[in-house]
Amino acid sequence: MLDNKYNELVKEIIPKNSKYAIRTYGCQMNEHDSEQVEFFLNNLGMEKVEDYNEANFIIINTCAIRGTAENKALGFLGSLKNLKRQNPNLKIIVSGCLPKVDGTFEDLIKKNRHIDILIGTSNYLSLPELIYRSYYEDKTIVDISDQYDLNSAELNYNRMYKHKSFVNIMYGCNNFCSYCIVPYTRGREYSREITDIVKEIEGLVQDGVKEVTLLGQNVNSYGKSLTNKTDFPSLLKEINKIEGLERIRFMTSHPKDFSDDLIKAYADLDKLSKQLHLPVQSGSNKVLKEMNRKYTREAYLEKINKVKALDMDISLSTDIIVGFPGETEEDFEDTLNLIKAVEYDSIFTFLYSPREGTPAAKREDQVPHEIKMERFNRLMDLTNEIAYKKNLKYKDTVVKVLVDEVSKNNPEYLSGRTDGFKTVNFAGDQDLIGKIVDVKIEKVGTFSLDGKLV
Repeated sequence: MLDNKYNELVKEIIPKNSKYAIRTYGCQMNEHDSEQVEFFLNNLGMEKVEDYNEANFIIINTCAIRGTAENKALGFLGSLKNLKRQNPNLKIIVSGCLPKVDGTFEDLIKKNRHIDILIGTSNYLSLPELIYRSYYEDKTIVDISDQYDLNSAELNYNRMYKHKSFVNIMYGCNNFCSYCIVPYTRGREYSREITDIVKEIEGLVQDGVKEVTLLGQNVNSYGKSLTNKTDFPSLLKEINKIEGLERIRFMTSHPKDFSDDLIKAYADLDKLSKQLHLPVQSGSNKVLKEMNRKYTREAYLEKINKVKALDMDISLSTDIIVGFPGETEEDFEDTLNLIKAVEYDSIFTFLYSPREGTPAAKREDQVPHEIKMERFNRLMDLTNEIAYKKNLKYKDTVVKVLVDEVSKNNPEYLSGRTDGFKTVNFAGDQDLIGKIVDVKIEKVGTFSLDGKLV
């Protein structure tokens, strides 16, 4: 629970009309973590700003899963040295996955003396106390312990959108894929009780939420850590009963635990969105084994074919890692062939980057960068070709769109998502934001659809 004692103490010592700026790197779980940080800072009377030069507090929510995100976060952190030098009263907070990597926080502090607070992925409830201590202790304040409060933390966050929300149903991961550092930064799996998750979503719906995205590193293994054993399809059934909720999404889903009961849920639950993100990572059995993914391409394709057999126009997406250590041209061709067989609506493609502390990082058969890039470009060409072909079927059809915001590319247009997670742009008044509207698709692109209200 929130410690009101530290809230009041911090309010007394921070500058009047304090402002904060926050930059987030990484996945949806990091974005949701940042929403919690915003809640705590707003609760201290601070105001969020976009200009870092105006801020009294700067928060960098880091990701250590991929090298690109880590390097961007460290680069931004380094750029703040001069700002801290000019304004010694500025407080710089580094949070998220990066401080949790073994041995990293000492190195971070050594190289970045301008950091005031280092906080891990499960410590946001202690943020007011850490801020208070930073005013009285002449050192970097560190809290990277594992102290999940699975209920109270989830009820305190500032949503990015009024009409939709992330909801953590579990934390951590037990899979130990050979390339991934998540089990080391977010710990072992912890599931929240179904009753607590349902209660949270009911409160969100009362506050205007129409769509929830259930988050977990592997939502398919939900419930295994609970005393009263349950499973993910059972959770979905209970959430589907909530009156006023219109759409349920989830991510991320691990293929080895993707069950027939979950496939059946698409047919049985009217609020479960017709979208499935099922990361395959590679189409090569050799690479999948070395990744410790615990399934074969044949088993994966069998599950995809069961989903397609529902004949419900479920949009499919996946993750692909290009250039895993030892990946040969034949392995990569296996991946391309799998993509052709599935015909994904979209693919999130990543160049393999070694994560210190993982088995794959120790391998000597790292793939040269130029080969990774050549394969990456070939994969993207294929992906875009298939995505465009998949989008063509929407031409001249009417789709239901949950309107999210003013389009980032054209301020005269609104942007939203279909039930299958397709981006749709159309002209309309801003009072439509948060509503579900009918849009006739007139123009088809690789990454989005354009239409008009009907």
